Amino acid sequence: MTAGPSTSGSPEAPEELVLAGEFETPDRDRWRELVAGALSKTGREVRPEDAEAAIATPTDDGFEIAALYTAADAPDVATGEPGLSPFTRASRPEGHVAEGWGVRQRHAFPAEADLSAAHDVVMADLEGGVSSLWLVLGEAGGPPVDALSTLLDGVLLDLAPIALSAGRDTPDASAALLRLAAEQGVSAALGGSLGYDPLLARTRGGPALSDSCLEAMVEHSRTAASDHPALATVVADGLPFHEAGGSDGQELGAALAAGLHAVRLLTDAGLSVDDAFARVELRLAATADQFATLAKLRAARRCWDRIGAVAGASESARGARVHAVTSPAMMTTRDPWVNILRTTVACVGAGLGGADAVTVLPFDAALGLPDDFSRRVARNTQALLLEESHLAHVIDPAGGSWYVESLTDDLAHAAWDVFTTIERAGGAAAALDDGSLAAALEETWSRRAERIAHRRDPITGVSEFPNLAESRPERDPAPEASPEGGLPRRRYAQVFEDLRDRADAAAAETKRPVAFLATLGALAQYTARTSFATNLLHAGGIDVVEGPGGTDADEIVAAFREAGTPVAVVASSDKVYAEHAADLAKALAEAGATRILLAGPPKTPDLGPDDGTALTGYLYSGCDAARLLTDLLDHLTDSSA
Repeated sequence: MTAGPSTSGSPEAPEELVLAGEFETPDRDRWRELVAGALSKTGREVRPEDAEAAIATPTDDGFEIAALYTAADAPDVATGEPGLSPFTRASRPEGHVAEGWGVRQRHAFPAEADLSAAHDVVMADLEGGVSSLWLVLGEAGGPPVDALSTLLDGVLLDLAPIALSAGRDTPDASAALLRLAAEQGVSAALGGSLGYDPLLARTRGGPALSDSCLEAMVEHSRTAASDHPALATVVADGLPFHEAGGSDGQELGAALAAGLHAVRLLTDAGLSVDDAFARVELRLAATADQFATLAKLRAARRCWDRIGAVAGASESARGARVHAVTSPAMMTTRDPWVNILRTTVACVGAGLGGADAVTVLPFDAALGLPDDFSRRVARNTQALLLEESHLAHVIDPAGGSWYVESLTDDLAHAAWDVFTTIERAGGAAAALDDGSLAAALEETWSRRAERIAHRRDPITGVSEFPNLAESRPERDPAPEASPEGGLPRRRYAQVFEDLRDRADAAAAETKRPVAFLATLGALAQYTARTSFATNLLHAGGIDVVEGPGGTDADEIVAAFREAGTPVAVVASSDKVYAEHAADLAKALAEAGATRILLAGPPKTPDLGPDDGTALTGYLYSGCDAARLLTDLLDHLTDSSA
């Protein structure tokens, strides 16, 4: 029986409970030694003092992401409180706890669409959980502007904010939306964005915006400032810079410069600094890198606050509006169902990062017009994260994380460097006109494209784990404005999807390109490299015929002849290679093989293609898979012609 509390004298203070009291204090140097030991087992010999750097991840923005963060790594920067400068944690003091972020579904109907059916689609989204609409109209690649009244028939504009994308038809679209709001008696509650983009011609191409378009932007901004305080009129769009291949820092820095360009146009026309800042909405890409996305949005608010402070805006006007859109560049046409996973992770990052509105692109968006099912999945993705995962119940839940705070600070500085470089060039318009911004984006894209080609930036379902037998859903072509000029629009998977398309075309015309897997030795000796080689070849649409295994060269050569292909891939262990690979390669060459690859890295000199053997190359992790597959497809299609 335990003794009760003392009833006499002064109560004694309880002994402090220290949960880690019986454990030794972790030592960073000891951890580095363990890392060095683990690396040595993989063939990488590094000194303990270099171990941490050896496992850091470089970024396209010039900083590295460490493998471990502690309190010592946290930046000495005040993040403030939600709704207060520097707005890192949130633009509003209440965050989105009460109602969640805006679930903003994008609709780009064809110009000739049945407007009654299109209206039904819009209403189905609103009834299914969407709280905001993003409508593409007119010159931007959608129905004519006068269709807006039909599309929004029955939509309560005080409850459902509307974002417009109408290109050079934005003045008419904006006037139509404001007219509908007046008919409904909606004034202060009107939210969303009119979507004016002063840089449209420079980022998306086409003729320069007319003076009348810019004058309408100013006039509608004045109207919004006086009658519709919740309405943005200008979009500082980071998507063109993201889709051109830019890094997170480049996208954010360019979007900030675009926002300041719009502010200058508005203030030059007579709007106050506060009214001008309040009219801008930042649009940024949310990618499958969850932490980079949430840090980018946090950094965006911090940087916009700093710009506003320097420009003389009051604190209440400096809280950035942020619209996050799941990255069009990361979407794939191959194995498109994997896009559901990508957009879910991106939405998590955007929500945790404090986006005010989030657009989840349907998984089939890269294939064409989304269908009812894909739109339902897109909106239910957000419904689940809001209603079941409760992501909006806590303001800035990642705040205070040593990693997230460090990443936010690094991205803020990277974006600020890009922003100030653009400003030194004369501003966003000048940097686009002189090509300096495009050149910087192209340089980043070149590095990214090389990583994609070498599969160091893997794309699931495309460059890694492709499904050669997939049956893709068919979709009607999506409307898209395609003016000349502007920044390039890229998708990361394009290089491998083009190879798949070539292989599919060959399969439809004659037969699918095939490579022979010359398996050597026992099953356990060749299985790993056979699986690797199959996965890589499938990424280019090339099927495989597997050999019988064993070490009987005659039997393997007979199987090769039966396969009817000039391409052979020898697959086994290094030990078996040393004994049999050179002889087998010679036998395959004599049997008609004109491309003979070894599955494995080029680390055995006497088996190299330049050492008198019949081998023509290697197939290994880190090789230029896109170039190798292109060569094989060229060879296979030429051979079958």
